[in-house]
Amino acid sequence: MMASSYENNESLIHQLQIGDEGAFTYLINTYHKPLFIYALNLSKDEATAEDIVQNTFLKTWKYRKKLNPELQIKNLLYKSTFNNFISHYHKEKSLQSLDDTYIEAVNETIEDDNAEILSKKIALVTKGIEQLPAKCKEIFLLSKKEGLTNNEIAEYLNISIKTVEGQITKAYRILRRLIGNQLNEVLFLLFDLNKRHS
Repeated sequence: MMASSYENNESLIHQLQIGDEGAFTYLINTYHKPLFIYALNLSKDEATAEDIVQNTFLKTWKYRKKLNPELQIKNLLYKSTFNNFISHYHKEKSLQSLDDTYIEAVNETIEDDNAEILSKKIALVTKGIEQLPAKCKEIFLLSKKEGLTNNEIAEYLNISIKTVEGQITKAYRILRRLIGNQLNEVLFLLFDLNKRHS
């Protein structure tokens, strides 16, 4: 079958359901790179990201008969990749102390139309942090990445707690302009998850 015939979502899913290996090859060629970048943003490790994406495609093929033609395959792949990422670290027992309610809240942000958008927001926030003013960036990373309290940061940098609070507020204000209300979820994915498996 011509590759162009796979560009229709319903047709592509139908071909997958009947076991068309050409459709599966098209799926991999089309979505491997963006899914890998998404998984890498989540895991911060290339080998882990590759494993996660491979698992996404393997599961898609294994359960292809259950695919819903009314849903966009791209969105299903992003959602599956996120779920595989969470499952990977649960297996590693790295998320034992993680609040499952919060994981579910983050999971809900990866719903159908938001998966690809969230991937772009993760990249935007990462770039935005790098572009913060030097002192603001330093204080923000000590807080979010290193997990220091405001008191600890103030003592470490020999500055007032009000200065610390002001700089963190400034960082949040700048970053929220970039991506809006999903900032907390994105920061959680960037820092909290990775602190638990570092």
